[in-house]
Amino acid sequence: MAYLAPAEFVSKMVDAGESKIFMSTRDTLVRAYMAGAILALAAWFAVTINVQTGQPLLGAVLFPVGFVMLYLFGFDLLTGVFVLAPLALIDKRPGVTLQGVLRNWGLVACGNFAGAFTVAVMMAIYVTYGFSTEPNAVGKAIGVVGENRTLGYQKYGASGMLTLFVRGMLCNWMVSAGVVGAMISTHVSGKVIAMWMPIMLFFYMVFEHSIVNMFLFPSGLLLGAHFTILDYLVWNEIPTVLGNLVGGLAFTGLTLYATHLRTAPKRDTEGAALLKRVA
Repeated sequence: MAYLAPAEFVSKMVDAGESKIFMSTRDTLVRAYMAGAILALAAWFAVTINVQTGQPLLGAVLFPVGFVMLYLFGFDLLTGVFVLAPLALIDKRPGVTLQGVLRNWGLVACGNFAGAFTVAVMMAIYVTYGFSTEPNAVGKAIGVVGENRTLGYQKYGASGMLTLFVRGMLCNWMVSAGVVGAMISTHVSGKVIAMWMPIMLFFYMVFEHSIVNMFLFPSGLLLGAHFTILDYLVWNEIPTVLGNLVGGLAFTGLTLYATHLRTAPKRDTEGAALLKRVA
């Protein structure tokens, strides 16, 4: 597969961030809506595999198909623009402002939620025959996920909140590595391989992804799970969004930018000084 050197794909990351900030409102919302919907379908698919086979690893191995599809189609997740858009601001691209970055994040978040919620409603209809029966096994499993990852954290108070935030950071460390993976190859096969591995890791390790959760938790509420909208927001979605922002930007965006595009001056060692004198 054709491989780009780190300095080349980090430049592409900055270019991509700039492009997303200047994208029209319509295109930003449509691309975010489709990204949220496709990722939600992939999450539903993975939970179905887990329930039917009893093998969480198999669901994790196949879940990345949704992430790969949405990035090959050029759609956007909030977790991706958390990393790319700020790089254009840090690089001082003309016309890029903090307001522009925040506008992009807000539009992508709204689009992702609308897409994920659409699939949540469709899934709830599917597993209950239009709300005329109890949820099937997959629907019940999704309800349990919602309860465990809201009330389950709440039970531990501040320690639970810290755990939730850290799981959010770890998640977008891996997910943003998948976003970068889509840029390090110019071949489809190379992009798919580079994206697949970190996404599989995050899903199997049960890290917290804000967009996947926009599907799982509203689904649980629609299917009668025993937690509230406030539980969902306070004990999952909001801390997860913050963890995703910090983890993706700190561990992927800034580290790559600082060490490959804005590198520090080389050390002036004795050997280097000797080479200068010889030259």
